[in-house]
Amino acid sequence: MLVSVIICAYTSSRFRDLEEAVMSLYRQTYDDIEVIVVIDEDRELYELVKSNMDVRVVFNERRLGLPGSRNRGIEIAEGEIIAFFDDDAVADRRWIEELVRMYEEFNAISAGGKILPMWMGKKPDFLPEEFYWLIGATYLGFPDEVREVRNTFTSNLSFRADVIRRLGGFRSELVERGGIPMQSEETEVCERMRMTFGRGVMYNPNAIVYHKVYPDKLRFSYLLRRSFWQGYSKAIMRKTVNRLDEERRYLMFIVRRMIKRLLRGLSGSVEDLKKFGSIAAFTAAVGIGYVYGTLFGEV
Repeated sequence: MLVSVIICAYTSSRFRDLEEAVMSLYRQTYDDIEVIVVIDEDRELYELVKSNMDVRVVFNERRLGLPGSRNRGIEIAEGEIIAFFDDDAVADRRWIEELVRMYEEFNAISAGGKILPMWMGKKPDFLPEEFYWLIGATYLGFPDEVREVRNTFTSNLSFRADVIRRLGGFRSELVERGGIPMQSEETEVCERMRMTFGRGVMYNPNAIVYHKVYPDKLRFSYLLRRSFWQGYSKAIMRKTVNRLDEERRYLMFIVRRMIKRLLRGLSGSVEDLKKFGSIAAFTAAVGIGYVYGTLFGEV
């Protein structure tokens, strides 16, 4: 079963990260793969990849953003399975093997796995695991066993090729806002998959990807803005697929966690109080973004 792995990249400043990402794919225990790198507008990066990597490379003459670039990869992929990966990620050696197992043993139409943060600086003491989705990692509340979920992040997500093509790929209008990716394209396409096929993503916590988290992505102001645009993107998704059941359930989970942290923080550590404050601030930012997107967001 051939697996096509699509990586999207857009800047030569992250060439070394991209190189490490590709190397991790060629060290897999499962070797029936092809690697496709889609370069968004950066000619220098395209030449570097073309000259130094044994991959199929595609160049976008104009900026398409992540959804559009992923769709270009889908167009040329030859694999029966199409997997998505990030240029700042490193795959565990058994990543592809564990994804393929979901298709062989569970007859999955989509499969994803766990994303663990790879701290490239000091881990912040104010960031609660409930909000690890802000850094593109698997957050607290995800299952610990193999089971069906709505979606995982696109740095660790795959589909049967015929399924993702029948869905028409990702919505190309779901691009970044305010310099921050809206981070909703995988949620939206997986919701459409559930509506079309009646099935979600088979989540395998043993299919592990490590996501690099650099200090500039851990500034409180950046995470606050990211929370706002996440709320905005959920409002846009609400207008397109009209479903936010998972978000409502997770909001209630967070509220319960906030209360527990507050009670513990009153007689506990300063770190607990910091995390409580972060949960309150990020949740408020998501809510404001959602209201703004509901009132003024364009589909």
